[in-house]
Amino acid sequence: MLYFTKMQGLGNDFIVINNIEGDVCLSTEEIRQLADRRLGIGFDQLLMVENSSKKGIDFSYVIYNADGSEVGQCGNGARCFARFVEKNNLTQKNIITVETISGKLEITINHDNTVRVDMGSPAFDPRDVPFVSEKIDIEYLVEGQKMGVLSMGNPHAIIHTEDINSNDIISIGTKIQDSNSFPHGVNVGFMQIVNSSEIYLRVIERGVGETLACGSGACAAVVHGVRLGLLDEKVKVHLTGGDALVEFDGKSAYLSGPAEFVYEGAVNLRTGKA
Repeated sequence: MLYFTKMQGLGNDFIVINNIEGDVCLSTEEIRQLADRRLGIGFDQLLMVENSSKKGIDFSYVIYNADGSEVGQCGNGARCFARFVEKNNLTQKNIITVETISGKLEITINHDNTVRVDMGSPAFDPRDVPFVSEKIDIEYLVEGQKMGVLSMGNPHAIIHTEDINSNDIISIGTKIQDSNSFPHGVNVGFMQIVNSSEIYLRVIERGVGETLACGSGACAAVVHGVRLGLLDEKVKVHLTGGDALVEFDGKSAYLSGPAEFVYEGAVNLRTGKA
């Protein structure tokens, strides 16, 4: 039996698995089976809690999308990760450092059970995203859409829109994801600015589709808005699943928001039955 905890951050949902002993190894097909919302548990991402042998690192944090692909960053997942290790007495710290394939994160668990994640520095060089371009610019034209392109541990394309409720958003996002401009795929965010300290955001995630929230996408949107001179360094981001706070000091982005437990369970991978 595989034991898991279902969690959510602003409607972005996860299953978290304690793999400190290193005895859980899931295939791509098994992850897809678990992610199926009709035939499995259902989730946007699967989070693995693992040991780290590196000095100054508390845990290794492994993230899989619903399609079984491994990704390097998930801000909403990082908040759930932190509350999971706290609740399960895997740490006594309220500030923990974790490593992902994209680097390390510092996560702070606040007294009100909200969590603040240091998401690190954005990368604008197309080679680091990766993105097919011969120059670094603030905005690019892809599939007829003007957008900012950057990495927050994951590749992001941010489009400034006047209508966040447009019916074209999913088709535009999918078209950009299918283009040859992003060799490893891309998360496409649509940002509507309310004022300099408040935005609305919808995100079409690679390997998932549109989600209720995307933490790294919220950070990418605010960073791009700051670069355009349209946003302040502290912004409330209204996502479909709820609100997050993003701060960008010109070097690092910080994401704050809730992380909630939903239920615990066990599943037999041979049958797919919980």
